[in-house]
Amino acid sequence: MTERLLQFIWQFQYYNRTGLKLLSGEALTLTHPGAFNVNQGPDFTDARIKIEDTFWAGNIELHLHSSDWHKHLHSGDTNYHNIILHVVWIYDQEVMDSNGQALPTLVLNELVPKVLLEKYEWLMLSQDFVPCQKQLPALNELGWLAWKERLAIERLQQKSAIVLQFLKQANNHWEEVFWWMLARNFGIKVNADIFESIAKSIPINVLARHKNQIHQLEALLLGQAGLLQSEFEEDYPLMLQREYNFLKKKYALINPTRQPFFLRMRPANFPTVRLAQLAMLVNQSSHLFSKIKECKMLGEVKELLNVTANDYWHYHYRFDEAGEFKPKQLGEQMTDNIIINTIIPVFFAYGTFKNEEDIKDKAVQWLEELNPEKNNITNAWTSFGVKNSNALESQALIELKNGYCNKKLCLECAVGNTILQNKPPKVVSS
Repeated sequence: MTERLLQFIWQFQYYNRTGLKLLSGEALTLTHPGAFNVNQGPDFTDARIKIEDTFWAGNIELHLHSSDWHKHLHSGDTNYHNIILHVVWIYDQEVMDSNGQALPTLVLNELVPKVLLEKYEWLMLSQDFVPCQKQLPALNELGWLAWKERLAIERLQQKSAIVLQFLKQANNHWEEVFWWMLARNFGIKVNADIFESIAKSIPINVLARHKNQIHQLEALLLGQAGLLQSEFEEDYPLMLQREYNFLKKKYALINPTRQPFFLRMRPANFPTVRLAQLAMLVNQSSHLFSKIKECKMLGEVKELLNVTANDYWHYHYRFDEAGEFKPKQLGEQMTDNIIINTIIPVFFAYGTFKNEEDIKDKAVQWLEELNPEKNNITNAWTSFGVKNSNALESQALIELKNGYCNKKLCLECAVGNTILQNKPPKVVSS
């Protein structure tokens, strides 16, 4: 038993409520269990009960042991002066209220079905990819739809919080924030932090001055990435090296301390290619975030991201290593990735900051219009019978896995709640 499980049992009334009696022997009738309080103070507020023939309204506090009341120093805390009921799992010590009277106490350990405790233990001890995978899909289609929508919004709110932190660093300059986030996204997972540091090392006004010169943009980005320090043989990298040395001195640029990684990476994701594509995106756009804000259709956003790296990169993935002709177009998968992980979170954060619900609604709508992400997490969910029909659902499933399943927060999960209310899983011995 945990305190959170005890709160869960009380919140959803998963115990035998027939003929309830207090420890004192008085009859207890529960009119309303109260509202679960996630802030400081009693566990449940605004509860309504009847003890014998007297009606009470106030707060309810729960503990695993009645003695926890004293261990948690509630006696001298004014937040706990209006406790009308003390609910405990085990009674081991008498507790007095602020007036010196014994607190009305209900002991729950004989009232809770053992099958519920067994199911909870089964979930907590599960070593599967997700604790409940043998019981999935568990929810009906409408249940999954509502739960996924909530999860997707939670994920957007978390990402928005990061964007708003960046906004403070950028002195409320949205284009600067967008530039940082965009660069981070181009670094994909392996080089995300390094690409972010590269973007932060080049002020957006410096990029704007050179936006019409693709070679200078490449020199700035690749140079700040530490990728122009070699002794090259080809003319193109030698030219970029000269450009960078001049620009670095002119703007007193300071290199980030780390260089991007190439190891165990598909050539299309090499940092040289991604930085060249990012340079072309800067070259072909002006005030990109403002332009995206004006887009009404998702297709317009995709068109803005439709870029191909400079022609040198048609034959290269790295400097001085010529290969077969292959234009380094951004590609549909990377375009969708940028929309999902940069544009939509920044949009949602902007709508939150400006208190404009229509912008937040547009961000959610675009998620629903995008193809679903396919990765280890989403593929596992679909193998368990859970649908992954669009990017909103895939973002929701990623959030469910990382934010709930990995942390065993089954009591906070709609799926876990449903399973705990149903029959326990059959245990198959190996």
